[in-house]
Amino acid sequence: MYLHSTEEDNTTRYHTLDQMTDNPFHLWEDHSKDSSTHTLASGILNDEQFYIILQCMIYTLQLINNCAIIANSLNIAVFVKLGFSEPSNISLTTLAICDFILAVLSTWSNLCFWLTYHNVRLPFHGVNVTFLTGGAQGAFLSTTVAWITAFISLERCLCILFPLKVRRLITPRGTFVAMPIIILFTFCPSFYTYIRYKFVWVFNPYLNESILNTTPVNSEFAILFEKISLVICGVLQPLLAFSIVVICTVLLVVQLRKISSWRLSVTSAKSQRVQPEENQASTSSAAESRISQKEERLVRMVVAIATIFIVSYIPTCILLLCYVVFDEYNLFGVNSRLFIVSGYIISLGQPISGSVNILIYYKMASRFRSVFRHLIRLSRQEQERHEH
Repeated sequence: MYLHSTEEDNTTRYHTLDQMTDNPFHLWEDHSKDSSTHTLASGILNDEQFYIILQCMIYTLQLINNCAIIANSLNIAVFVKLGFSEPSNISLTTLAICDFILAVLSTWSNLCFWLTYHNVRLPFHGVNVTFLTGGAQGAFLSTTVAWITAFISLERCLCILFPLKVRRLITPRGTFVAMPIIILFTFCPSFYTYIRYKFVWVFNPYLNESILNTTPVNSEFAILFEKISLVICGVLQPLLAFSIVVICTVLLVVQLRKISSWRLSVTSAKSQRVQPEENQASTSSAAESRISQKEERLVRMVVAIATIFIVSYIPTCILLLCYVVFDEYNLFGVNSRLFIVSGYIISLGQPISGSVNILIYYKMASRFRSVFRHLIRLSRQEQERHEH
């Protein structure tokens, strides 16, 4: 046991150091809770279940994180090569950058959990410190990804429904301005964690050294600020972005069906025309058909991206709601084990979505596919020159 005094009060708190116990994932506990509550929490996930699930999640998540880092690195390289003359390239590049940073933050958190799981002595508390240096930021960055996806879906939806008006408003310059605004609007509130929690150095007499840890700030302002931030940034923002993506995706799917029906009617009309004047009109219709096919490919790509996002983000919305509604469902509550495991399972969705996007771009975007092949070819040639 070690002694720890906080600035908020002069009372003494005792906590078991994670390196000196059988439970390397020991968190800050509120010993004011009755024993029945703790017994219930322990009954949900006992030690053996917790560690088996956690070990599987650690390796699975890191494998997916590696794929997301590689895939989004390639996405960024290809979009930079394509240039930013198209607004869609700007938003898709920003999406790839956010997915890349999110995978890096997840890797950092995963590494700390892995080291803690294997009882590696660290100069900091592997779980609590990771919450303030990667976990919270990753959660809010996922909201940034949600809003960028909503922007892409809304942009494409408006371009299809009101092509003449919207194309004058949605320009590369406007998109360059919109991306930083979205990031500031969604990611900056993550710094509320440094108001609600703070870093502290804790001395361990058994090891004769201090380690970095975190502790909640129990002032009324900090608690109120956390509640307001969680409601606005943890529930309203993600749910609003999710709703925009769903609505725009539905509208785009309906429009795709209309385009397909229109193309089928044009094809039937062309087969029945035999006079020269009608042949000339058929040529014009064919040109319109080619334009609509190009537009349709872009719409289909956006629909695919949005659909994958919707599937992967539904569990995150559920977790955020539970985090706000249930007081003890958090990293520092009595249900911390359940929170960690469910958080790990849900966190698989974001890197999977970030990894799959490159397959969508490659399949549906011919320019992306050609530039991607060119970059791979150049890298192979460079490697062969080094080998020889």
